[in-house]
Amino acid sequence: MEIIGNGFIARHTRRFFGDRYPDVTLIAAGVSTVLVNDVSAFQRESALVYDVIHRCRAAGRTVIFLSTASTGMYGADQSVGSEGGAVFPLTPYGRHKLCLEHVCALSGARWLVLRLSHIVGPGQSPHQLLPSLTRQLLAGSVTLHSGVSRDLLDVGDMMRMLDSLLAQGVRDEVINVASGRSEAIEDIVDGLEERLGTRAERKLVDMPAKRGHVRIEKLRGLVAGFDELGIGPGYLKSLLDRNIGELAESAHHDLAAESAVGRL
Repeated sequence: MEIIGNGFIARHTRRFFGDRYPDVTLIAAGVSTVLVNDVSAFQRESALVYDVIHRCRAAGRTVIFLSTASTGMYGADQSVGSEGGAVFPLTPYGRHKLCLEHVCALSGARWLVLRLSHIVGPGQSPHQLLPSLTRQLLAGSVTLHSGVSRDLLDVGDMMRMLDSLLAQGVRDEVINVASGRSEAIEDIVDGLEERLGTRAERKLVDMPAKRGHVRIEKLRGLVAGFDELGIGPGYLKSLLDRNIGELAESAHHDLAAESAVGRL
């Protein structure tokens, strides 16, 4: 597989797939955070996607585009959270990703669009949700937006899902890749605190409730052995158990580095 990018998902994809699926190109570069509203960043990603699509169409390759299943895509009251339903993106990031989905679908190349939830695993950037929460908890104080929920998916499970889709020849589809479970931010913090053995001061910031639910019926029907992944009522606990060691180690390292800078 050809993988464009060097970030968190690109690194995991490269390790997991190696030289399998040599006729597939995955775009794991571009705008990767829902907080971005910089027009120039969107333009750079658009130019990259167009260039890759043109090359893949000419070579008969399949291009995989990573879109979003965040509340920026599915948080509107009118949204039903499914790939075939009406979509009313709430943010510039969500609207940008939806436009590029349509570019892929109309390009003439073979394509696959994955609408990703919040992917979790080793090597995430410090600003991502779980690394940020872990660092705050170990520092003794955490800021939470009340009424917020997140669909979390382990990066290893994401890789296994993608492997199954490619192995079965699934193409020319938009697919939610998620756990289908909307976890309240308070429950996520409770789970982290339990595993870290700490209790932090919580500073609550009132936010309009946006609990967009991601539907995964299509994913469940396409991925062979989906039920063996353990995605169900206990998934949050399993995900945190798998990742807490790396999260704690990275957070301690970051806090130590910040402390050292502060002493200079």
